[in-house]
Amino acid sequence: MSTVSSLSSAAINSNISAVTKRLEAPITSLGTQVAADKALISAWGSISGAVSSLSDSLVHIQNISTINARAATSNNTLVATATANASAATGTYNLTSISLAKGQELYSGLLGSSHATLSGGAGQLAFTLASGKSETISLGSGSMTLNDIAAAVNKQHGGVQASVLSTSAGARLVFNSSATGASAAFSVSGTGALAQFAYSSASPGSEIKAQSAVNASLSLNGIPITSASNSLGSAIAGVTISLAGSGNASVSVSSSPTALSGSVLDVANSLNTALSAISAETKYVGTASSTAASSGSAKSGVLLGNFSAANLKNQLMNAVSSLESSGLSAAAIGLTLTSAGTVSFSSTAFSSAFSKNPSAVQTLVSKLYTSLDNLTTGAIGAAASSATGASSITGFISAQTSSLNDAINSIQQQITLISKQASATITELQKQYTAAETSASSASVTQAYLSIFLGNNSSSSG
Repeated sequence: MSTVSSLSSAAINSNISAVTKRLEAPITSLGTQVAADKALISAWGSISGAVSSLSDSLVHIQNISTINARAATSNNTLVATATANASAATGTYNLTSISLAKGQELYSGLLGSSHATLSGGAGQLAFTLASGKSETISLGSGSMTLNDIAAAVNKQHGGVQASVLSTSAGARLVFNSSATGASAAFSVSGTGALAQFAYSSASPGSEIKAQSAVNASLSLNGIPITSASNSLGSAIAGVTISLAGSGNASVSVSSSPTALSGSVLDVANSLNTALSAISAETKYVGTASSTAASSGSAKSGVLLGNFSAANLKNQLMNAVSSLESSGLSAAAIGLTLTSAGTVSFSSTAFSSAFSKNPSAVQTLVSKLYTSLDNLTTGAIGAAASSATGASSITGFISAQTSSLNDAINSIQQQITLISKQASATITELQKQYTAAETSASSASVTQAYLSIFLGNNSSSSG
């Protein structure tokens, strides 16, 4: 029987190391499980992010009425142009006998150079608009050139603007209404050197009225209309008409697929991103399928064989392949599944289908929204809505992630407990060895040795 003296430190350390390794074996196994669970969480996170982006893109096709764009065209853009929003009713609107709105224009008689100072001293220039508004400009005797007067009037930013028209014969001071329409008409009074620019319809003085302020007038589908401006924003609901000249024009308002087509394209692109994310996490790479695979640089997805992930991918693809309404299929509006498991979209096919039956296309797009919205909500959940009173929904990805996090927390608690127990066991073994080494009795030493390395080993292994 061996005694302490016959035991080497190397032997003792070797035995303690063996015990330590055996005690820590469960920790290594549990650590491997934690790493695997974290990899699963990461994979679900990648899929969740892509599905969330898909959900965001669905907002653009949620309410077709808001993207049911209208296009307004004119058969005579020299006379009138138009724009229309989604609320505009489709149809043709005839504009006849158009006469443009105009502002008032006055010009003075010929004076000297635009830089020459007018005689008569300091004074004021007052404009009174037909609306009743008055504006007054004061000028000193040193600021009495035509350019000075025009600059002072324009600095006011009021109902009248001024300019100087220079010719070889001399210069004229010109006053124009800032706006159009009968209410933009104005009279002028002045003092000092500015008295010569006084004007009223009853007493024009030396001023010449080149143009009167008048409202626009026209007939819209036979109904007389007047407007202070040449922009008609309320004559036709949802349509803004810009008058450009006198005469007749016809404005047509029709549905436009452009905005809706762009929104469907965004959804298709986001759907492809989601499908790619799922494919990456569920792919199978055989050990001998490629050089990369055999070298370990290409690996199967951590969610390979996961039913929930595979089912989500199938359902997303099926939302497109099974789409049908009013005799239209997804393919009829340009949505098709490729052999690579992605979705392609043809804006040309979409526009063609839209031109034939816009209502049916809109219904189909709304159905696509419903299907994809249900799938994304089921996957990533939905927040509570105070507006609708709807409660929050937990998606299955969140549920799985939460379960994995709970498992990781539980395992980490086990690791902590096992580590403490292993540390305590090793510490006790070392204490017993030290006590045995210092004992005077070989028999005691032998018994201690047996207790340490036979008793504890057997209990540890059990």
